[in-house]
Amino acid sequence: MEQKIKDALEQIRPFLQRDGGDIEFVEYTDDNIVKVRLQGHCAGCPGAQMTIKGVVEKILKESYPEVAGVEAVL
Repeated sequence: MEQKIKDALEQIRPFLQRDGGDIEFVEYTDDNIVKVRLQGHCAGCPGAQMTIKGVVEKILKESYPEVAGVEAVL
């Protein structure tokens, strides 16, 4: 499952990089939470939570219904 998530993040990454940011996979927990780390401009962006929930989480949950959610970590 981790590899599938990493592959999906690779598809999302160019959109974040276009705005000077990036995303890093950190962990897929036992309770099906994907933990990611935002980097670059995305790390301190006021819209970071919206990006996580509205873009990353939406795409991952649509692709893999077993994903319960996405959380950003520092």
